[in-house]
Amino acid sequence: MQKIVFVGAGAMAEALIQGWIYQEVAETNNIYMSNRSNYERLDYLSSTYGVNILQNKEQLFDADLVVLAIKPKDGKIAMEAIKPFIADNTPILTVMAGISMETVSNILGERPIARVMPNTSASIGMSASGVAFNEFVTEKQKERFIEMLDAIGIVIEVDEDKLHAVTALSGSGPAYLYYLVEAFEKAGTEFGLPKETVRKLMVQTIAGSAAMLERVKEEPNVLRRKVTSPGGTTEAGIQALEDHHFNEAISNCIKSAEARSRELAKSE
Repeated sequence: MQKIVFVGAGAMAEALIQGWIYQEVAETNNIYMSNRSNYERLDYLSSTYGVNILQNKEQLFDADLVVLAIKPKDGKIAMEAIKPFIADNTPILTVMAGISMETVSNILGERPIARVMPNTSASIGMSASGVAFNEFVTEKQKERFIEMLDAIGIVIEVDEDKLHAVTALSGSGPAYLYYLVEAFEKAGTEFGLPKETVRKLMVQTIAGSAAMLERVKEEPNVLRRKVTSPGGTTEAGIQALEDHHFNEAISNCIKSAEARSRELAKSE
C-alpha cells in the first residue's frame, strides 16, 4: 500500500501517522493530509512529520487507501465533497465514531471498507483498537489492514455493532485514565507531595499493574486480594471506593459513552 490520503487532520489522524511513521508502516512521502479549512494545522503536520498536503481533490484518484478521520458531525459533508474524486475500488479506512460502514458505502459507493476504533496511544504504538470489515474486503486486504493496525498497538476484530462498546472502553479509555491520574495528583499534593512525585509514582503504578495483568495471567480480583491485607491500608481505601459506589460510577461511565456512540449512529 503506497499512497495514503487522510481526509481530516485532527488528533486521531496525527496519532495514526505518528504510529505508522514510527513503526515504518508508511513512508512520509506517501502520506497526504487534507482538511476543510485549517491550513495552519496542515502546515504543522507537514513540517512536523514530513507528510504532504493534498493540493487538490484530483490527487485522490490514485490513492491506494483513503482514511476518513473526520469529526462525525462533519462526516457526510466531507464524504460528499470527495465522492467524485475517489476511484471505484479504492479501500476506505474510517475512524469516525458512530458512523456505520453502510452510511459510508451509501455515499461513497460499494467498496472495501474497514471501520476501526483506535485511541490516541497509537502515536506511540500502544493503541488498543477494534476493527470491523464489510463484505467487500478481501482476505489480502484484511491482512494488510490488520498489519497496519498491529503496528500501532493491538487490534481485535469484532462485529460492527460491538464497536460502540469498543469506543466506550478503549476508544475513550485513555481519557478516563488521565482523569484518574488527575484525581491521584490532587489527592497526593494535599499531603504535601510535589505533583511531579505523584505523577512518577502513579505512572509507574499503572504501568506495573497493567504488566501484571498481562504477564501473570491472573484475574483482577485475585491480584487485588493479594494487595489487600485484612485491616490494612488498601482495604481501607477499597472500602472508601465501595462507599462512594465506584463500580457503579465506572459502569455508568461506560454505558453513557456506549449510548452516545449509538446516538451518533442514529443521527447519521
